[in-house]
Formats: sequence, structure tokens, C-alpha cells
Amino acid sequence: MNNYFIILAAGKGKRFGSKIRKQYVKYKNKPLFMHSIDIAIKSKIFKKIILVLDKIDKSIKIKNVETIIGGKERYLSSKKALDHIKKRNIKNVFIHDAARPNISVNLLKKLNKKLKSSKAVVPYINSVSSTKYKYKNTIISLAREKILLTQTPQCFDFKTLLTLSKKNKNIVTDEATLFLKNNKKIKFIKGDYENIKITKKSDLYTFKNKTFYGIGFDIHRLVRNKKLYLGGIKIPYHSGLKGHSDGDVVIHCIIDALLGAIRKKDIGSLYPSNKARFKNIRSPKMLSPIISMLKNNNFYINNLDINLICEKPKVSKYRNKILNSLSNLIGIDKNIINLKGKTVEKLGLIGKENAIACEAIVSVIKYE
Repeated sequence: MNNYFIILAAGKGKRFGSKIRKQYVKYKNKPLFMHSIDIAIKSKIFKKIILVLDKIDKSIKIKNVETIIGGKERYLSSKKALDHIKKRNIKNVFIHDAARPNISVNLLKKLNKKLKSSKAVVPYINSVSSTKYKYKNTIISLAREKILLTQTPQCFDFKTLLTLSKKNKNIVTDEATLFLKNNKKIKFIKGDYENIKITKKSDLYTFKNKTFYGIGFDIHRLVRNKKLYLGGIKIPYHSGLKGHSDGDVVIHCIIDALLGAIRKKDIGSLYPSNKARFKNIRSPKMLSPIISMLKNNNFYINNLDINLICEKPKVSKYRNKILNSLSNLIGIDKNIINLKGKTVEKLGLIGKENAIACEAIVSVIKYE
């Protein structure tokens, strides 16, 4: 398996019109370029992934993923990536635009199969619109079935592409152009219509989606000499929450909110308190299957708002730690999680510091 996968993500994205560079914009809870990395890893056909960015991002620590700095133009970024790996034993290289986050494992495997008999394989789709071409003062209608709208990843014999790239001094918009300009054969195969390129902000909403909401609530008594867990972290306190599990009201109400949003009953139906195997189970273990359930059904969290209701401990003291914990456990940016600390003015069980409660509202997006 000596294939390499190069992801070009160093562009400025001027047409996107955002203060955040396009490649870092969140789509389905992840930066655009992360989708390409995840699919490439999932395909299991690449020895290494080279991510070309505008600057080194030290937060990206993924096995077999290397980051390098790109050039001012796309073709210069591609050239830098090829030069970076030129001394390695590589058979084929796939060049992909990070702005295409919806590539599929199936497409990668089809391309890889075709490379066994070709030195260049490029996916394309046909135009669905009537197409015209303006030449001087004449407008000519073109046959739609003969228009090839090329996509990435584009795949090549490494040594051949490296040679062509070294010779090239002109701006080219893709690697296929290098082959065509040098009269090299390309095997064109049908791509995926879902594999669109994100160019403008509106492209993020090309795919149909629906928003759903869920609400969660949980309350547990405090008991002396038990560990207190809130949001997946241990909080220093003289009492903990009584329950069949570890009693983490924050995670419990988040689970209920998520289950409500995807209409899957409640936490008790999945983790009944009369089942011995769930005795003293940690709440992060209860949350993990719910997050997998969301992903497997194409649901993505859009916003999570939490009220943690207690007199003590003071929520503000542990807010950042809880947010970081939830961000890691759920797999979302902590900036889309809000945690508020509320008291009940010394009223009732909570006011007397005998219980802690939590409520949460979540919105999730389902992509069709």
C-alpha cells in the first residue's frame, strides 16, 4: 500500500466571503478538510496523507497525517506537496481539494482500481444544464453529454506527475491539465454528484437538511462521601450524586435531550436501573453509543444549551473544564456548547444543598 493522498487546503477562499478561511469552516461539526482526512483513513488504501495548509496547525495530531505549508496558487501547493514526498517509494498519488468534503470511500476504491491499468484517472460528472460557449461575438450551444465537469481526487502515477509538475511554469487549475497539455492519456470515470466543491457559503446548504430539537432533565440527591462527577469530570466536593450509575446529571440530561431530538425514547429505556450490568457505570460510557447513533443516522449537533442547577459547587469555577470535557466526549467544538449555572434561592432540596439538577436543550441537523 504505497499510495499517498494529498489534500490541498492552503487557499484563501476569496469567493467564499468569510473571515474564517473556507477550509476551516465547520460542516457537520468538523472543518472541511477533516472530512477528506477521515474518508481517506477509512478507505485504508493510503500509506500517508499530506495536508497542505496556509500555516502549520500543531493541533492536528493524527497518525499518518503530515502537514506542510502550501504556495500562493493551487498548482504551487500541489508542486510543494509532490516535492515534499519525492524521495519516498510511492506508486500512486491522489490529489484532492479540501473544498470537496463529500467524497466517498466507494469513489476512492473505484479510482484506485482503475489506476492498475492507467497512469491517470480523473472522476467527472456531466452538466445537467444547457451549456453555451462564447467565442468572439458568437455563442455556440454545446452537447451536455460531452461536457466533462471534472472533480477531485485526481489520481496519477507518482513519477509521471512529478516530472510534469517540475516542468510546469504556468498556472493550471488541476493536475489533469498537466497531462492533457503534454498529450498524456487520462482515464475519465463517472464521479459522484454529491462530491460538490464548496465555493460560496450558499454551497454549504446545497444538501437538504432538517433541524430537530430535544430537551433533557435530570436530578439526583447528594450523598456524603461519594465522588461527584459533572460533565464527565470529577469535581472536588464533600458529596456525590446518588444513582445506579455515577449520577452525572449533566451527561444524563444531555443524553435525554439527544434521544428526544432523534425520537429514541429516553435514557431509562437504554440503561434501566434494575439491570446489574449498569451498576456504577460511568456516564461517558453511556453517552458514547448515543453519539455513534447520531453519526450513523447522519445527525449533527448544531447547538447545546445547559442549565446546571445547584447552590454548590459554584459552576463558574469549573465551567471551562466541563466545557472541554463535553467537547471531547461529544466530538464537537466547545463554542457550540453553552453552560449556565443557576441557583434556586435556597428553596427546596436543591436550595438546601441536598440535590443537583440539570436541564439541556439541543438542536441537531439531519442531512438527507
